Amino acid sequence: MDNGFAAQQLIAELLPERLERLRKVTGVPVVLGGATRHGADGVQLVLDRLMGTFGDSLRGLVVKPGKGLGGCVLRRRAPLRVNDYATTMAITHEYDQVVQAERLTSVFAVPVLLRGEVRSVLYGAVRESRPIDDRTVRSAVVVADQLQRDVENRLRRNPGETAQRARGALAELAAVIRDTSDPELRARLVRIHRDFSGRSTRIGAKPILAPREIDVLRLAEVGASNLEIAARLGLSLETVKAYLRSAMRKLAVHNRTAAAHQARLNGIL
Repeated sequence: MDNGFAAQQLIAELLPERLERLRKVTGVPVVLGGATRHGADGVQLVLDRLMGTFGDSLRGLVVKPGKGLGGCVLRRRAPLRVNDYATTMAITHEYDQVVQAERLTSVFAVPVLLRGEVRSVLYGAVRESRPIDDRTVRSAVVVADQLQRDVENRLRRNPGETAQRARGALAELAAVIRDTSDPELRARLVRIHRDFSGRSTRIGAKPILAPREIDVLRLAEVGASNLEIAARLGLSLETVKAYLRSAMRKLAVHNRTAAAHQARLNGIL
């Protein structure tokens, strides 16, 4: 889970610059892309980066496996192109309305693979009646391969940090969900949390800590030892340990540092 979510974060960070590079090296006026996530139908692509489009009709589009050009790329894990999107029989046409709104004619799509799984798809498109040639597709593959290598190198260089960032982002998202009163928005955020974490997580209400548990965590957060906490609060050492164990159980973590961090994310401290 952590590496997958960390890869999504890195792709989201790098994608704007790589799409700009894609537009320069291929010469196409429209480029777009996004990262994949796990949905009910398998791996899905969410388009959230657009350059050169007329509007935002393509933003947030969810591309399902086997559907449209991008869906074929998800299934085949290989670059594809169509030189007359409106009439081609090589793909399905679920997304014709948004494609036609942008007046796109020839389109290519190239996957970004990590450990054999499609983690992102880069698109390029033109509006005039001209085909996309082999050189253009080869140039796009070079950009996709470079993005793959950069993500892999950064994951390999500091896997602990990327995993920690992933866990922190998921914990922060869970805290936002707990604080959300709008049921429709809450349901959407829970789905996003599930897609990124790869598991069905029940996110309940914000945990309630006793006043002394909060006092103990405040001191633990700034590095005080159990003995120092006991002295500061006038408690026995065993009582401090009991408060920490209770707080860790309520916050669903396994050490005092994580408990303080989780309490901070939940707005308790």
